Amino acid sequence: MTSTMTALTFDSQRDGWSRSTGLVKEAVAVPDFDPARDHASVLIRVKYAGFCGSDRGIWWRKAFGDMIEGSLAEEQRTTRVVGHELLGEIVAVGVKVTGKYGYKPGDVVSTESHIICGTCHQCRVGDSHVCARDKIIGISLDGCFAEYIKLPAKALWPTDLSRIRAEVAAVQEPFGNAVHACQATDLRGKTVAIMGCGTIGLFAVLIARGLGATKIIGVEVDPKHAQMARDLGCDLVLTPGAPNPAKPHASDPELRSAIRDATDGVGVDVALEMAGFNSSMNNAIRSVRRGGHVVLFGVKNGDAVIEDVHRVVMDGLQLHGIVGRQIFGTWEITRRLLEDRANGIQDAIWNTILERGEDTIVDIKQWEKSAFEGVISRHPKAIIKFAG
Repeated sequence: MTSTMTALTFDSQRDGWSRSTGLVKEAVAVPDFDPARDHASVLIRVKYAGFCGSDRGIWWRKAFGDMIEGSLAEEQRTTRVVGHELLGEIVAVGVKVTGKYGYKPGDVVSTESHIICGTCHQCRVGDSHVCARDKIIGISLDGCFAEYIKLPAKALWPTDLSRIRAEVAAVQEPFGNAVHACQATDLRGKTVAIMGCGTIGLFAVLIARGLGATKIIGVEVDPKHAQMARDLGCDLVLTPGAPNPAKPHASDPELRSAIRDATDGVGVDVALEMAGFNSSMNNAIRSVRRGGHVVLFGVKNGDAVIEDVHRVVMDGLQLHGIVGRQIFGTWEITRRLLEDRANGIQDAIWNTILERGEDTIVDIKQWEKSAFEGVISRHPKAIIKFAG
Protein backbone atom coordinates (compact mmCIF):
# COMPACT_ATOMS: atom_id res chain seq x y z
CA MET A 1 0.00 0.00 0.00
CA THR A 2 1.29 3.45 -0.85
CA SER A 3 1.51 6.20 1.75
CA THR A 4 -0.77 8.57 -0.18
CA MET A 5 -4.20 8.24 -1.76
CA THR A 6 -6.56 10.25 -3.94
CA ALA A 7 -9.33 12.03 -2.05
CA LEU A 8 -11.93 14.79 -2.45
CA THR A 9 -11.44 17.43 0.20
CA PHE A 10 -12.43 20.76 1.65
CA ASP A 11 -9.62 22.82 3.20
CA SER A 12 -10.64 25.67 5.49
CA GLN A 13 -7.50 27.68 4.75
CA ARG A 14 -7.17 26.95 1.04
CA ASP A 15 -10.85 27.18 0.11
CA GLY A 16 -12.66 29.23 2.72
CA TRP A 17 -16.28 28.29 3.35
CA SER A 18 -17.81 31.58 2.21
CA ARG A 19 -15.66 32.10 -0.89
CA SER A 20 -15.65 28.69 -2.59
CA THR A 21 -17.79 25.84 -3.91
CA GLY A 22 -17.18 22.18 -4.66
CA LEU A 23 -14.38 19.87 -3.56
CA VAL A 24 -10.74 19.51 -4.53
CA LYS A 25 -9.20 16.28 -5.81
CA GLU A 26 -5.78 15.85 -4.24
CA ALA A 27 -3.30 13.37 -2.80
CA VAL A 28 -3.53 12.99 0.98
CA ALA A 29 -2.01 10.58 3.46
CA VAL A 30 -3.57 7.14 3.77
CA PRO A 31 -5.11 6.87 7.27
CA ASP A 32 -2.51 5.77 9.79
CA PHE A 33 -3.52 2.29 10.95
CA ASP A 34 -1.92 0.23 13.71
CA PRO A 35 -3.79 -3.01 14.59
CA ALA A 36 -2.55 -2.86 18.17
CA ARG A 37 -3.45 0.79 18.75
CA ASP A 38 -6.61 0.78 16.56
CA HIS A 39 -7.75 -2.41 18.23
CA ALA A 40 -11.49 -1.95 17.50
CA SER A 41 -11.17 -0.31 14.07
CA VAL A 42 -10.67 -1.42 10.48
CA LEU A 43 -9.04 -0.01 7.36
CA ILE A 44 -11.34 -0.16 4.32
CA ARG A 45 -10.52 0.11 0.64
CA VAL A 46 -13.43 2.08 -0.84
CA LYS A 47 -15.15 0.55 -3.86
CA TYR A 48 -18.00 3.01 -4.43
CA ALA A 49 -19.09 6.16 -2.60
CA GLY A 50 -22.49 7.78 -2.98
CA PHE A 51 -22.89 11.55 -3.34
CA CYS A 52 -25.94 12.65 -1.36
CA GLY A 53 -28.01 15.69 -0.46
CA SER A 54 -25.75 16.49 2.49
CA ASP A 55 -22.78 16.47 0.13
CA ARG A 56 -24.66 18.85 -2.17
CA GLY A 57 -25.11 21.14 0.83
CA ILE A 58 -21.35 21.04 1.39
CA TRP A 59 -20.62 21.48 -2.33
CA TRP A 60 -22.74 24.65 -2.52
CA ARG A 61 -21.75 25.77 1.02
CA LYS A 62 -25.36 25.74 2.22
CA ALA A 63 -25.03 23.27 5.09
CA PHE A 64 -22.62 21.74 7.64
CA GLY A 65 -19.97 24.45 7.41
CA ASP A 66 -20.05 25.07 11.16
CA MET A 67 -19.66 21.35 11.90
CA ILE A 68 -16.81 20.85 9.43
CA GLU A 69 -14.84 23.92 10.47
CA GLY A 70 -15.54 23.37 14.17
CA SER A 71 -14.36 19.76 14.10
CA LEU A 72 -11.25 20.69 12.11
CA ALA A 73 -10.41 23.36 14.68
CA GLU A 74 -10.74 20.78 17.48
CA GLU A 75 -8.39 18.46 15.59
CA GLN A 76 -6.00 21.35 14.81
CA ARG A 77 -6.24 20.52 11.12
CA THR A 78 -7.51 22.33 8.04
CA THR A 79 -8.43 19.52 5.61
CA ARG A 80 -11.55 17.36 5.71
CA VAL A 81 -12.13 14.36 3.43
CA VAL A 82 -15.85 14.49 2.61
CA GLY A 83 -18.33 11.65 1.93
CA HIS A 84 -20.30 9.20 4.09
CA GLU A 85 -22.05 6.67 1.82
CA LEU A 86 -19.79 3.76 0.98
CA LEU A 87 -19.24 0.21 -0.08
CA GLY A 88 -15.78 -1.13 0.54
CA GLU A 89 -13.55 -4.08 1.34
CA ILE A 90 -11.77 -4.48 4.66
CA VAL A 91 -8.00 -4.67 4.18
CA ALA A 92 -6.81 -4.60 7.81
CA VAL A 93 -8.43 -5.13 11.21
CA GLY A 94 -7.57 -4.20 14.79
CA VAL A 95 -6.57 -7.00 17.14
CA LYS A 96 -10.01 -7.17 18.83
CA VAL A 97 -12.17 -6.78 15.72
CA THR A 98 -12.50 -10.38 14.53
CA GLY A 99 -13.20 -11.79 17.97
CA LYS A 100 -15.72 -9.10 18.96
CA TYR A 101 -17.37 -8.18 15.66
CA GLY A 102 -16.50 -11.07 13.34
CA TYR A 103 -14.95 -8.94 10.59
CA LYS A 104 -11.80 -10.00 8.76
CA PRO A 105 -9.79 -8.78 5.77
CA GLY A 106 -11.68 -9.40 2.53
CA ASP A 107 -15.14 -8.78 4.01
CA VAL A 108 -17.34 -6.34 2.08
CA VAL A 109 -19.11 -3.72 4.19
CA SER A 110 -21.16 -0.57 4.17
CA THR A 111 -21.37 1.66 7.23
CA GLU A 112 -23.65 3.64 9.47
CA SER A 113 -22.52 7.23 8.99
CA HIS A 114 -23.30 8.36 12.55
CA ILE A 115 -20.56 7.19 14.89
CA ILE A 116 -22.29 6.99 18.27
CA CYS A 117 -20.74 7.31 21.72
CA GLY A 118 -22.69 4.45 23.32
CA THR A 119 -22.75 6.09 26.76
CA CYS A 120 -25.02 9.17 26.59
CA HIS A 121 -28.61 9.01 27.85
CA GLN A 122 -30.03 8.50 24.34
CA CYS A 123 -27.68 5.62 23.57
CA ARG A 124 -28.43 3.95 26.91
CA VAL A 125 -32.21 4.05 26.41
CA GLY A 126 -32.14 2.75 22.83
CA ASP A 127 -32.28 6.04 20.90
CA SER A 128 -28.71 5.87 19.61
CA HIS A 129 -29.74 7.42 16.27
CA VAL A 130 -30.01 10.71 18.18
CA CYS A 131 -26.82 10.21 20.20
CA ALA A 132 -25.85 13.43 22.01
CA ARG A 133 -22.18 13.08 21.09
CA ASP A 134 -22.24 11.45 17.67
CA LYS A 135 -19.70 12.16 14.94
CA ILE A 136 -20.71 12.12 11.27
CA ILE A 137 -18.41 10.59 8.69
CA GLY A 138 -17.32 13.12 6.08
CA ILE A 139 -18.42 16.05 8.24
CA SER A 140 -16.95 15.76 11.74
CA LEU A 141 -14.65 12.85 10.79
CA ASP A 142 -12.73 12.14 7.60
CA GLY A 143 -15.00 10.49 5.07
CA CYS A 144 -15.12 8.04 2.20
CA PHE A 145 -14.45 10.17 -0.87
CA ALA A 146 -11.04 8.56 -0.78
CA GLU A 147 -9.32 5.33 -1.67
CA TYR A 148 -9.12 4.29 1.99
CA ILE A 149 -10.98 5.08 5.19
CA LYS A 150 -10.45 4.04 8.81
CA LEU A 151 -13.65 3.32 10.76
CA PRO A 152 -14.70 1.76 14.07
CA ALA A 153 -15.87 -1.80 13.50
CA LYS A 154 -19.01 -1.15 15.57
CA ALA A 155 -20.36 1.11 12.80
CA LEU A 156 -19.99 -1.37 9.92
CA TRP A 157 -22.72 -3.27 8.10
CA PRO A 158 -21.86 -6.57 6.33
CA THR A 159 -23.02 -6.71 2.72
CA ASP A 160 -23.52 -9.78 0.53
CA LEU A 161 -22.71 -8.85 -3.07
CA SER A 162 -24.27 -12.07 -4.31
CA ARG A 163 -27.62 -10.59 -3.19
CA ILE A 164 -27.18 -6.83 -3.69
CA ARG A 165 -25.57 -5.24 -6.72
CA ALA A 166 -22.43 -3.33 -5.65
CA GLU A 167 -23.56 0.04 -6.98
CA VAL A 168 -26.90 -0.31 -5.16
CA ALA A 169 -25.17 -1.53 -2.01
CA ALA A 170 -23.26 1.75 -1.98
CA VAL A 171 -26.51 3.64 -1.31
CA GLN A 172 -27.82 1.54 1.58
CA GLU A 173 -27.25 4.44 3.99
CA PRO A 174 -29.52 6.98 2.22
CA PHE A 175 -32.02 4.23 1.35
CA GLY A 176 -32.13 3.63 5.12
CA ASN A 177 -33.10 7.28 5.64
CA ALA A 178 -36.20 6.65 3.57
CA VAL A 179 -36.89 3.37 5.38
CA HIS A 180 -36.75 5.19 8.72
CA ALA A 181 -39.11 7.90 7.44
CA CYS A 182 -41.58 5.32 6.11
CA GLN A 183 -41.51 3.49 9.45
CA ALA A 184 -42.69 6.51 11.43
CA THR A 185 -46.22 5.10 11.18
CA ASP A 186 -47.80 1.97 9.73
CA LEU A 187 -48.30 2.46 5.97
CA ARG A 188 -50.30 -0.72 5.34
CA GLY A 189 -53.49 0.17 3.52
CA LYS A 190 -52.74 3.90 3.75
CA THR A 191 -52.75 6.78 1.28
CA VAL A 192 -49.41 8.58 1.22
CA ALA A 193 -48.20 11.90 -0.19
CA ILE A 194 -44.45 12.40 -0.71
CA MET A 195 -43.59 16.11 -0.76
CA GLY A 196 -40.33 16.28 -2.68
CA CYS A 197 -39.09 13.49 -4.98
CA GLY A 198 -35.36 13.96 -4.73
CA THR A 199 -33.28 10.87 -4.05
CA ILE A 200 -34.73 10.11 -0.60
CA GLY A 201 -38.26 10.89 -1.80
CA LEU A 202 -37.81 8.53 -4.76
CA PHE A 203 -36.57 5.81 -2.42
CA ALA A 204 -39.65 6.48 -0.28
CA VAL A 205 -41.94 5.80 -3.26
CA LEU A 206 -40.50 2.30 -3.53
CA ILE A 207 -40.48 1.67 0.22
CA ALA A 208 -44.01 2.96 0.83
CA ARG A 209 -45.31 0.57 -1.82
CA GLY A 210 -43.20 -2.25 -0.40
CA LEU A 211 -44.61 -1.59 3.08
CA GLY A 212 -48.20 -1.77 1.85
CA ALA A 213 -49.34 1.76 0.93
CA THR A 214 -52.37 1.63 -1.38
CA LYS A 215 -52.09 5.03 -3.07
CA ILE A 216 -48.95 7.16 -3.42
CA ILE A 217 -49.06 10.79 -4.54
CA GLY A 218 -45.79 12.48 -5.42
CA VAL A 219 -45.28 16.24 -5.28
CA GLU A 220 -42.31 17.49 -7.30
CA VAL A 221 -41.24 20.57 -9.24
CA ASP A 222 -38.42 19.08 -11.34
CA PRO A 223 -39.86 17.38 -14.47
CA LYS A 224 -37.18 14.68 -14.55
CA HIS A 225 -37.70 13.75 -10.91
CA ALA A 226 -41.46 13.81 -11.43
CA GLN A 227 -41.16 11.32 -14.29
CA MET A 228 -38.91 9.11 -12.18
CA ALA A 229 -41.57 9.14 -9.45
CA ARG A 230 -44.15 7.98 -12.01
CA ASP A 231 -41.81 5.29 -13.31
CA LEU A 232 -41.23 4.04 -9.75
CA GLY A 233 -44.93 3.60 -9.09
CA CYS A 234 -46.55 6.87 -7.96
CA ASP A 235 -50.26 6.75 -8.74
CA LEU A 236 -50.29 10.51 -9.26
CA VAL A 237 -47.57 13.17 -9.43
CA LEU A 238 -48.51 16.80 -8.86
CA THR A 239 -46.56 20.01 -9.44
CA PRO A 240 -46.84 22.64 -6.66
CA GLY A 241 -47.35 26.25 -7.63
CA ALA A 242 -44.72 28.95 -7.16
CA PRO A 243 -44.41 30.32 -3.60
CA ASN A 244 -46.53 33.33 -2.69
CA PRO A 245 -44.07 36.29 -2.54
CA ALA A 246 -46.10 37.88 0.24
CA LYS A 247 -46.21 34.64 2.25
CA PRO A 248 -43.39 32.32 1.09
CA HIS A 249 -44.21 29.92 3.92
CA ALA A 250 -47.83 29.43 2.77
CA SER A 251 -49.22 26.18 1.41
CA ASP A 252 -50.52 25.87 -2.15
CA PRO A 253 -54.36 25.82 -2.14
CA GLU A 254 -54.57 24.24 -5.61
CA LEU A 255 -52.21 21.46 -4.56
CA ARG A 256 -54.22 20.83 -1.39
CA SER A 257 -57.41 20.70 -3.45
CA ALA A 258 -55.91 18.24 -5.96
CA ILE A 259 -54.76 15.92 -3.16
CA ARG A 260 -58.18 15.98 -1.55
CA ASP A 261 -59.84 15.30 -4.90
CA ALA A 262 -57.58 12.25 -5.27
CA THR A 263 -58.57 10.98 -1.81
CA ASP A 264 -62.36 11.37 -2.00
CA GLY A 265 -62.20 14.70 -0.19
CA VAL A 266 -60.57 13.20 2.90
CA GLY A 267 -56.85 13.96 2.57
CA VAL A 268 -53.98 11.50 2.75
CA ASP A 269 -53.36 9.35 5.80
CA VAL A 270 -49.64 10.17 5.80
CA ALA A 271 -47.60 13.01 4.29
CA LEU A 272 -43.82 12.69 4.07
CA GLU A 273 -42.11 16.09 3.82
CA MET A 274 -38.78 15.42 2.08
CA ALA A 275 -37.89 18.80 0.55
CA GLY A 276 -37.13 21.02 3.54
CA PHE A 277 -38.99 24.13 2.36
CA ASN A 278 -41.36 25.93 4.72
CA SER A 279 -44.13 25.92 2.09
CA SER A 280 -43.62 22.18 1.57
CA MET A 281 -44.01 21.56 5.29
CA ASN A 282 -47.32 23.45 5.26
CA ASN A 283 -48.41 21.58 2.14
CA ALA A 284 -47.84 18.36 4.08
CA ILE A 285 -49.71 19.57 7.16
CA ARG A 286 -52.65 20.89 5.14
CA SER A 287 -52.90 17.77 2.93
CA VAL A 288 -53.37 15.09 5.59
CA ARG A 289 -56.74 14.01 6.90
CA ARG A 290 -57.92 14.62 10.45
CA GLY A 291 -55.92 12.32 12.69
CA GLY A 292 -53.28 11.95 10.02
CA HIS A 293 -49.49 11.76 10.28
CA VAL A 294 -46.90 14.23 8.98
CA VAL A 295 -43.35 12.90 8.71
CA LEU A 296 -40.73 15.68 8.66
CA PHE A 297 -37.44 14.65 7.05
CA GLY A 298 -36.46 17.65 4.89
CA VAL A 299 -33.88 19.88 6.58
CA LYS A 300 -33.53 23.64 6.44
CA ASN A 301 -31.74 25.85 8.95
CA GLY A 302 -33.57 28.64 10.75
CA ASP A 303 -37.14 29.29 11.79
CA ALA A 304 -40.30 28.11 10.04
CA VAL A 305 -43.93 29.24 10.18
CA ILE A 306 -46.69 26.70 10.74
CA GLU A 307 -49.77 27.79 8.84
CA ASP A 308 -52.99 27.52 10.85
CA VAL A 309 -51.41 25.86 13.89
CA HIS A 310 -54.93 25.65 15.35
CA ARG A 311 -55.66 22.90 12.79
CA VAL A 312 -52.66 20.84 13.93
CA VAL A 313 -54.12 20.67 17.42
CA MET A 314 -57.84 20.46 16.71
CA ASP A 315 -57.46 17.89 13.92
CA GLY A 316 -55.25 15.71 16.11
CA LEU A 317 -52.35 15.63 13.66
CA GLN A 318 -49.20 13.77 14.61
CA LEU A 319 -45.85 15.25 13.54
CA HIS A 320 -42.76 13.02 13.45
CA GLY A 321 -39.21 14.37 13.16
CA ILE A 322 -36.95 11.82 11.46
CA VAL A 323 -33.14 11.83 11.40
CA GLY A 324 -30.72 9.17 10.23
CA ARG A 325 -31.50 5.52 10.77
CA GLN A 326 -32.33 3.47 13.83
CA ILE A 327 -29.11 1.60 14.60
CA PHE A 328 -29.29 -1.14 13.46
CA GLY A 329 -32.99 -1.93 13.17
CA THR A 330 -33.43 0.21 10.06
CA TRP A 331 -30.46 -1.55 8.45
CA GLU A 332 -32.10 -4.94 8.97
CA ILE A 333 -35.24 -3.81 7.13
CA THR A 334 -33.11 -2.15 4.45
CA ARG A 335 -31.30 -5.43 3.80
CA ARG A 336 -34.53 -7.40 3.56
CA LEU A 337 -36.10 -4.91 1.13
CA LEU A 338 -33.02 -4.84 -1.11
CA GLU A 339 -32.21 -8.56 -1.04
CA ASP A 340 -35.80 -9.56 -1.91
CA ARG A 341 -35.58 -9.37 -5.70
CA ALA A 342 -39.28 -10.25 -6.04
CA ASN A 343 -40.35 -6.76 -4.88
CA GLY A 344 -38.40 -5.09 -7.71
CA ILE A 345 -36.90 -2.42 -5.44
CA GLN A 346 -33.24 -3.18 -6.12
CA ASP A 347 -33.79 -3.30 -9.89
CA ALA A 348 -35.80 -0.05 -9.80
CA ILE A 349 -32.96 1.73 -7.98
CA TRP A 350 -30.43 0.56 -10.56
CA ASN A 351 -32.56 1.07 -13.66
CA THR A 352 -34.40 4.29 -12.77
CA ILE A 353 -32.68 6.22 -9.96
CA LEU A 354 -29.11 5.28 -10.91
CA GLU A 355 -30.05 5.10 -14.60
CA ARG A 356 -27.96 1.92 -15.04
CA GLY A 357 -24.82 3.91 -14.30
CA GLU A 358 -25.11 6.02 -17.46
CA ASP A 359 -23.58 9.39 -16.54
CA THR A 360 -24.34 8.73 -12.84
CA ILE A 361 -21.19 6.77 -11.98
CA VAL A 362 -17.94 8.71 -12.21
CA ASP A 363 -14.52 7.07 -11.90
CA ILE A 364 -12.27 8.99 -9.51
CA LYS A 365 -9.46 8.65 -12.06
CA GLN A 366 -11.46 10.81 -14.50
CA TRP A 367 -13.10 13.02 -11.85
CA GLU A 368 -12.98 16.74 -12.62
CA LYS A 369 -14.79 19.41 -10.63
CA SER A 370 -16.79 21.20 -13.35
CA ALA A 371 -17.76 17.96 -15.09
CA PHE A 372 -18.92 16.41 -11.80
CA GLU A 373 -20.92 19.53 -11.01
CA GLY A 374 -22.78 18.85 -14.24
CA VAL A 375 -23.46 15.26 -13.16
CA ILE A 376 -24.98 16.27 -9.82
CA SER A 377 -27.02 18.94 -11.59
CA ARG A 378 -28.47 16.45 -14.08
CA HIS A 379 -29.18 13.51 -11.78
CA PRO A 380 -30.75 13.02 -8.35
CA LYS A 381 -28.05 10.49 -7.43
CA ALA A 382 -24.39 10.15 -8.36
CA ILE A 383 -21.80 7.57 -7.35
CA ILE A 384 -18.02 7.89 -7.38
CA LYS A 385 -16.12 4.74 -8.29
CA PHE A 386 -12.85 4.23 -6.46
CA ALA A 387 -11.90 0.53 -6.63
CA GLY A 388 -15.10 -0.82 -8.18
